[in-house]
Amino acid sequence: MKRFRSMTYPYIAWIIAIIVAPMLLIVLYAFTTSGNSVLTFQFTFENFARFVTDKVFMDVLLRSLYIALITTLICVALGYPIAYVIAQRGGRSNTILILLITMPTWVNMLVRTYAWMGILQDEGIFNTILSWFGIGPVSMIHTSFAVILGMVYNFIPFMILQIHTSLAKMDKSLLEAANDLGATPVQAFLRVTLPLSLPGVISGITLVFLPAVSSFFIPKLLGGGQYVLVGNIIETQFLTTGDWNFGSAISLIMAVIIMISMWLTRKADIQVASQGKE
Repeated sequence: MKRFRSMTYPYIAWIIAIIVAPMLLIVLYAFTTSGNSVLTFQFTFENFARFVTDKVFMDVLLRSLYIALITTLICVALGYPIAYVIAQRGGRSNTILILLITMPTWVNMLVRTYAWMGILQDEGIFNTILSWFGIGPVSMIHTSFAVILGMVYNFIPFMILQIHTSLAKMDKSLLEAANDLGATPVQAFLRVTLPLSLPGVISGITLVFLPAVSSFFIPKLLGGGQYVLVGNIIETQFLTTGDWNFGSAISLIMAVIIMISMWLTRKADIQVASQGKE
């Protein structure tokens, strides 16, 4: 037993180095103020008060939550039917479809976002196609539409895979029993398939909402710097203005929001699981 415990020490040290230590530094900077040359270790809420009391920053926070919510809803609306169709397939076709869904994730997300810049610009593919029908050019780049489209494209595979996993694990005999009891296909879906797939939907919501609310390079590239979200403010504070204290405070606020979101989704998942057992 001691031998196996000793084998965990390198992993514990690694976790401390890459997770615990950076988080402690963020907390330290968030609750301190910087002097001209040295860090003043003085407990203060000034950095948090600055963010909360500034209407511009609060508007950016609300915009980030709104964009993340819209992205999540679109991913659920598009991802569920796709996952359902894939789950109905068997054998080789199922594997091929899953492969097609996951293949874009093999390419770096930054590269994929750059590709959308070329597609959405005024001389891009979309406007070229529209010009064939005498429409356009339509300004799509550097808009909220472009930002949401980029987020949906990058994050929807996570939603599809989570829902597909729940649907694939579902006992098909339950649908047969529902049919034997006289349920229509719609009734069988609403009373059997949908409730059993909700854990996958909740997991997908977690995997989409959390990165969407903290994303910074998608709005930076597709929004052209004109569409600022919380992630962009944090990046600016650390890399441009050099105000690590304020940037750390914003990061801590976002960490709390993310933890609350995870707690709510986890609570919903437990309630869904308990209702399923009943």
